[in-house]
Amino acid sequence: MFGMASACTMLLGMAGIGAGAAAADTVIDTIPVGSGPVGVAASPFGSRVYVANTADDSVSVIETVGNTVIDTVGVGDGPFGVAVTPNRSHVYVTNRFDDTVSVIDTGTNTVVDTVVVGDVPQGVAVSPNGSRAYVSHLFNFTMSVIDTNTNSVVDIVPVGNGASGVAVTPDGSHVYVVNAFEDTVSVIETAGNTVVDTVTVGDDPSEAEVTPDGSRVYVTNTLDGSVSVIGTAGNTVVDTVAVGDSPFGVAVTPNGSGVYITNTGEGTVSVIETAGNTVVETVTVGTGPAGVAVGPFGFRVYVANFYDDAVSVIAARKCSGSLCIATGSLARGGSTGSGDSGSLVGGGSLAGARSTGSAGS
Repeated sequence: MFGMASACTMLLGMAGIGAGAAAADTVIDTIPVGSGPVGVAASPFGSRVYVANTADDSVSVIETVGNTVIDTVGVGDGPFGVAVTPNRSHVYVTNRFDDTVSVIDTGTNTVVDTVVVGDVPQGVAVSPNGSRAYVSHLFNFTMSVIDTNTNSVVDIVPVGNGASGVAVTPDGSHVYVVNAFEDTVSVIETAGNTVVDTVTVGDDPSEAEVTPDGSRVYVTNTLDGSVSVIGTAGNTVVDTVAVGDSPFGVAVTPNGSGVYITNTGEGTVSVIETAGNTVVETVTVGTGPAGVAVGPFGFRVYVANFYDDAVSVIAARKCSGSLCIATGSLARGGSTGSGDSGSLVGGGSLAGARSTGSAGS
C-alpha cells in the first residue's frame, strides 16, 4: 500500500511540480478554426469547445483531448457570442447581422431552431438552471430573455446604450449587462427582469464575468486598458486593474483565484490574481485575441485569435501558496463555459458599429 508521502510524491511528479517544472502559463497548442473567430465557450465537462467564426458564419466544434476541429456548423450572419447550456445539450449563438440567435443541438451539431431577437444581438449567457438565455442588443438599448424550453422571447428588458457583454450570477438572481457606448453596467434582477442598479465603469467596456462565489464582476474597459472590479454586495467599483492594450475578453477560473483578460491590441493575455487584483503574468498568444474561456477544472484556457483564424490553448498555472502546478502533463483537455484603438464590439475593424469601437460577449 502506498504511504501518504509516496502518494504525494507521485502526484507531484505527475503534475509537473518541482524546481524543473514550468510555473508560467504556457501556450501548448494552436488550433486552426474558421474565419474571424470571436466568441468562445466550452462544455461543462470540458470535452468540447465552441468557437463563433464571425467572418464565415460558422461555429467550429473542437474536441479537447486532441485539440482538433471535429465539426463545423453553419449558423446565421455574423456569429459573435456563444454559450453552452449547463446540461451541455444546446449551444446558443448570437448572429449580429441578421438579428437572430441560432440554437445548436450538440448531439448532432446541427441548428435546430432560430430565434428572432433585437437589433444587432451581441452577448449571450445562459442561466445556471438552463431555463433562460439572455441576449444583449448593441443598438436598441435592450436585452432579450429567451425561454430555452420553447426557444421564444418571453421578455425584453431596457438597458443602456451599446449593450454587449452579458454575465449571470451563479445563483441566477442577477444579470450584468455591459453598455459599451455609455461606460456603464446594468444590473438586472431576474425575478422580475428589472434593472435595479447601474454601475459606472471605465472607457468603452466590452465583456463581463462573475466570480464563482458571486462576490465580484470583472469588466474589461477597451479604450483605457483596464479592468473594473465590481463588488456585487453594493454594486460599486471596488478596484481597477491596469492590463494590456485594448482588453476585450474575460474569463474567471473555476476556483475564482485567477482572471484571464485578452488584450486585442497587443496579442497577449493578462493573468490577474484575484487575491490582490494584480497582474501576475502576461502570455503571448495570436493576433487580435478576442473571446476566452477557461476549462471546468482550470487546466486549460482557450483564446480565439481573430486575425489568425485560430485558437490558442494555454496550459494554465495552478498555485497554492508557494506551490505551483504546471498542468500541462496533468490533463489533456478541459474547458467550460465564456487591433487598433477600438474594441471588437462596435467599430474597429472587427465589429462594425462605432467609429472608435466597442464590444460584447
